[in-house]
Amino acid sequence: MDLELLCNKVVAIARLTGNFIRKESLAFESSSIEYKGLNDLVSYVDKTAERQLVKNLKKVLPEAGFITEEDETENTYDRPFTWIIDPLDGTTNFIHGIPTFSISIALYEGKEPILGVVYEINRGEMFYSYKGAPAYLNNKEIRVSKATDLSQCLLATGFPYYQFDKQPQYIKLFTEMMQKCHGLRRIGSAAVDLAYVACGRFDAYFEYNLNSYDMAAGAFLVKQAGGTLLNFSGGDEYLETREIVATNGLITQEILDTIKKHFE
Repeated sequence: MDLELLCNKVVAIARLTGNFIRKESLAFESSSIEYKGLNDLVSYVDKTAERQLVKNLKKVLPEAGFITEEDETENTYDRPFTWIIDPLDGTTNFIHGIPTFSISIALYEGKEPILGVVYEINRGEMFYSYKGAPAYLNNKEIRVSKATDLSQCLLATGFPYYQFDKQPQYIKLFTEMMQKCHGLRRIGSAAVDLAYVACGRFDAYFEYNLNSYDMAAGAFLVKQAGGTLLNFSGGDEYLETREIVATNGLITQEILDTIKKHFE
């Protein structure tokens, strides 16, 4: 398989669907909102974008299965290759007219990630990589930051919007992190947060209660850009445990030690 050629095709597919999402964002009305659960929003834009992505990705790799957010295709885990897709990461931002949302596409061979694309639509920023290659942003190679102390760092996270049982310790964690670093940001798209770690804008990102399609592509980008990926316990099963700590590799222990104070 020519992964470079495949990656170029996936980039083009993401850009095409991104154009659709950007166009729809200009005329989107709140009456189109649907609720999958508490604070879990979806619209026809998410669903149509997913169908577009699945249709075009099937053309470039017919033997692959899919894991998708909106279930607009049959999710399957029993193929040699699997696409893991979030067609609109940051739906709440999109619905409220906040211009940070993205398309996230990862390709796994078995349990190994081999390709990742995150397209931040409004800025036109395409982050991508494939096995054996560096990570790129719009054709320019990117690397994680070189910060060695938390006091030098800008961090990203996400706020719980359900499963509020862990909220008290998370607020305590926020408080300690904010006192140790330059600042703590909550953009609203896990894929973008991870892409920003990959290119050094954020020095680290942490969040829990994520799904595989939220983080698969972005996490691969961090790895390819020289970063470190763990769960809150320090293990590498971040997709399985649905929690992630992505760092530049130089502040990992300091981040983990702080998290472990509040999450056993």
